[in-house]
Formats: sequence, C-alpha cells, structure tokens
Amino acid sequence: MRANDPRDVPGRTGSAASGALPGVWLLLGVVLVAANLRAALTGVGPLLPGIATSTGLSGTWTGLLSTLPLLTFAATSPLVGRTAQRHGAPRTLVVSLAVLAAGLLIRSLPGVFFLFAGTVVVAGAIAYGNVLLPSVIKSTVPEDRIGQVTGLYVTAMGLLAAVSSGVSVPLADHLPGGWRSALACWAVLAVLAFGVWISLYRRTGPGAAMSAARVRIPWRSPLAWQVSVFMGLQSLGFYTTIAWLPSIAHDHGVGEAAAGWQLFLFQIVGLLSSIALPVLARRWTDQRLLAAAASAIVAAGFALLAVAPQLAVVSCVLTGLGGGACLVLALTFQGQRASDASQAAALASMAQSVGYLVAAVGPLLLGTLHDLTGGWTLPLLLLVGLTLAQAAFGAVAGRDLRLNTTPQVPEPAPIGD
Repeated sequence: MRANDPRDVPGRTGSAASGALPGVWLLLGVVLVAANLRAALTGVGPLLPGIATSTGLSGTWTGLLSTLPLLTFAATSPLVGRTAQRHGAPRTLVVSLAVLAAGLLIRSLPGVFFLFAGTVVVAGAIAYGNVLLPSVIKSTVPEDRIGQVTGLYVTAMGLLAAVSSGVSVPLADHLPGGWRSALACWAVLAVLAFGVWISLYRRTGPGAAMSAARVRIPWRSPLAWQVSVFMGLQSLGFYTTIAWLPSIAHDHGVGEAAAGWQLFLFQIVGLLSSIALPVLARRWTDQRLLAAAASAIVAAGFALLAVAPQLAVVSCVLTGLGGGACLVLALTFQGQRASDASQAAALASMAQSVGYLVAAVGPLLLGTLHDLTGGWTLPLLLLVGLTLAQAAFGAVAGRDLRLNTTPQVPEPAPIGD
C-alpha cells in the first residue's frame, strides 16, 4: 500500500482525492502544530522562581508543576487513537488546537487552581498533537520522505522550545501581568495553527474514522514495546537534562546566566542534529546503527559530565548531538514501523504513553539520588547506564519491519436487536 494512498488520509475514506490536502498548506499546518508541542512547556522552567515567589508554592509543588505535563501525556496518549478513529484526525486536531488555546489562557488566570488546571488542559491538548502528527505524516507523505518531514517538524518543535526558554523571562519583565502574560502569549501560536487546520478541515470535510476497522493499541507486539521503550528512554534523557543541567553546572561553580546558556547550547545543538539527520539518512530504511550510535554519543556526554564537569560545554554538545538524532528516530519509528495511518496512530499512542511515563520518572529519580548522595556523579552514571540500554533498544526498534497487528472488527449485533 502506498504511503500517500488516498484511502489512508486521516479523516477520509474511499474515493477521497489524494490532493485534498495541499502539500505546502499541509506542511505549514504540520510545522505550526509542531511549534506548539513544546513552547508552552519549556517556557515554564525559567519562570518557576517568579511563580513560586508570587504564589507561595513550595519546591515540591513547583516540581509537580514541571512533572504534571509528562504525567498528563502518559494518561492522555492512549485515548487519542480511539478519538481520531471515531471523529477523524483533522477534526480531532482542530478541536485539540482550540482546547490548547483555551488551556493557555486558563493557565494564566489568577489563582493556583487555574495554574494547575490550565497546565493539565494544555498538556492534554499537546498530547493529541504529539500522537496525531506521526499519523498525519504517515498518511500524506511518501514513505521515503517520512524521515525528512519528521525532521522538519522536530526542527520547528525544537526551535520554538529553545526560543521559549530564552524569551519567557524578558517577556515577563516587560509585559503587564508579568509571568502570567508570558505564559498566555503562546495562545497566539495555537490560534495560528488552529486557523490553518480549520481551513484544511473545511477542504477535506468532516471525514470518517481513520479506517473502517479499528486497530488496537499493540500492547502485545515486541516491536511496539521496543519502539516505546526507546521513545521513553530518550525522553527521560531529554527532560532530565532540561530539569537538572543548570543545577549541575551551578553546583560546579558556573554562574546562573552561564548555566542557562549551556542549556540553550544543548537545545540548539539538538536542533541542528535533528535537521541534519534526515538529510544524511534519507535512504536508510534500516536505522539500527543510527539509533545505537546516537544513543552512545548521549551516553558519552553524560559520562563526561560525571567525571569532568569542567568540560560541561563539551558534554552539552555531545548530549545535544546524540539527543536530537534520537528524538527524530523515535518519532520516525512511530510512522515507519506501522503499515498504515491507523496503525501509526495506535503505535504513537502506545509509544508516547509509555514514553512519557518513563520520562516523568527521570527528573524525580535524579533529584532523589542527588539528595541521598550529596553529588551528581551517581545520578549521572545512572543516566549513562539507561542511555546504553536505550542504544540496545534502538538497535532492535530500528529494524526495517512493520507491526503485524490484527484489526479489531466490531462484533455483530445480536439477532433481534
């Protein structure tokens, strides 16, 4: 089956024209959705001191505020495939973008309740975008271009994430309303994405289910678990680095501003890596070596930071270089290991549910180990071990295989009903 078979287009069935989703307009929509997948979250970290001061939240509660999105991702991701199968991916994506814009505004309202409730709404809406994008790409992009388009949206996601980290504090300093306005301003980006996707939705119509038969989340598939664990371990490395790298650098004598720039360097190198990987590997359908090598580079970066923290800048380059490649591979696997768009959504639901649940453990685990040992050496060596395990999972998840799941055919109604 061709990757751009019109029967596979999310929200379309039967004789839908394959040209219903214009290439340039679709790519713009993909990029805008991707731009919303991290920016609303990565901008929170630099604002946490101000949030804690103005709300009186303890360190535990501010830590929960950082972990809550990952837990919400894990809880919400399994629901996405079923929703898209029932209502069509375009409609589901349009609604999720509207919910995202509303959640961003709710999060900025006065009161701690709205801060936490809005964070849950924002993270739930982002989870839908996380899961649906691999399916949209699978159904509209030729197989040999999936890696490139995935790299494009990872680039947009990473670029806006880095920008958000850098501009949040200046925005809070200059906008009326302080950090609340800095959090709310990302609703503009969500509204822009909504505008593009509502246009696409009107062109394609409401659509039907993603396929005539419902595909179960492949919990029993070894390949699906390999993809999911790889996704989880690379996410754990990323979010743990985002959470603790400035603290690690600061504890070794680096100033707060310089530590922040090291985090920025990590994200920018990861962004460049995510741009380069699809170009370098566009013809590789077997990505075992790439996944293992990229993971090993991340492990080397963590090991260097553990034994020679004065070389933290070099460590940032290594972890960013390998981490950006691993992110593209983890997302690419969710499309390439599936045989059609419905299966891609099911696999993405599983991979991101498992992945973000694993990722949520990382920052908390490292922080606990640091408190118990009084240093960062053991926590970082644990990261080295987990990243080497990631390399092993990447070496099997990167095989040129497809899931072999059986569609769940609805049971016939009893006679007489």
